[in-house]
Amino acid sequence: MSANAPSALAVAIVRARYNPFGGAERFVQRALAALSSRGVELTVIARRWSAAPPAEQALRLDFVRVDPFYVGSLWRDWSFARGVHRALRGKHFAIVQSHERIAGLPLYRAGDGVHAEYLAQRSRVLPAWRRAQLAVDPYHRYLLAAERRMFRHPALRAVICNSEMVRDEIRERFGVDEARLHLVRNGVDLQRFCPASREQRAAARDRFTLEPDIPVFAFVGSGFERKGLAGAIRALAQLDANRHALLLVAGSDRRAARYAALADRLGVGARVRFLGGVDDVRPVLWAADAFVLPTLYDPFPNAALEALACGLPTLTSTKSGAAEVVRDGVNGFVCDALDYAGLAAAMARLADADAGEREAMASAARDSVAGLSLDAMGAALIALYGRLLESARP
Repeated sequence: MSANAPSALAVAIVRARYNPFGGAERFVQRALAALSSRGVELTVIARRWSAAPPAEQALRLDFVRVDPFYVGSLWRDWSFARGVHRALRGKHFAIVQSHERIAGLPLYRAGDGVHAEYLAQRSRVLPAWRRAQLAVDPYHRYLLAAERRMFRHPALRAVICNSEMVRDEIRERFGVDEARLHLVRNGVDLQRFCPASREQRAAARDRFTLEPDIPVFAFVGSGFERKGLAGAIRALAQLDANRHALLLVAGSDRRAARYAALADRLGVGARVRFLGGVDDVRPVLWAADAFVLPTLYDPFPNAALEALACGLPTLTSTKSGAAEVVRDGVNGFVCDALDYAGLAAAMARLADADAGEREAMASAARDSVAGLSLDAMGAALIALYGRLLESARP
């Protein structure tokens, strides 16, 4: 089949759970939207699939529920993997694209990155007893073994990597041939996420009762430990108090109270506002002057893409795939997630920028993601599917 004839493609997407606020899940939803618009026949195989945000609904797809009984996380993932293989038995899909670590499937999207690397980065912020506990945890041991089996399984034909960072980690840790590693970056809706008009910015600032001239940083992400909220709060605390900078935190975490307590302990409790999960992050971004996400490990955060698309200079970490589109001093800054002094210095530069500098950085931020539209992502996936079909053996 030619890559120019995608209408006959029958594609199955495997994703265990869908959370409208999750980055990997939002990639699935956006990929489905991009592919559906091209006439691809889509089937979703999942344990649970919640309603998508209204702006991303109206997709033509079939849904196959795989929800075997389980107790605990390890049994949950193991039983889902077995259930997926049973659900695929006898079915005829041109492409089966898995977003889970399931050995024996032909195409895997490494949207969650490399678990071994995630554990290595997470260990940097844990006390010794927690690192030891992590090393023997049965669930993490299962995931590490599942990851090894999947990347070394002869059925694996291709891996979709959303950043060069993840591509290099897979090649170096598992010896996967470079020819099977395909870079397809996340896409962003460039019409929906765009720089705020003067009226939109004023309305957003009013919504959060922000003074007109106060510097505001936005943080968007759930799972505060991995996303680096503690680092953002510690860096904020190192800023000169006369700047009166604020941090808006959009996202959920069951330990959110710990981060509020950290802000209080560091004397910036009044300058960190926890908004919880939000259905539409645009007002948060439009109210802000810059975006900060010093994540411990993030293959390619959608939140950073959306912030850049809205014209926000972005401060992120060296273990974030978003660092690959950020240039220091041009459209943001990159530093180690635990370099709190470096984070504070970058935040200070962003807070102190004059009107001309802010305008230039905002324009550069938008330009840096101009090629990462949803259509571009869909086209890249279709092209990859075409190459895989043409190279398939009978």
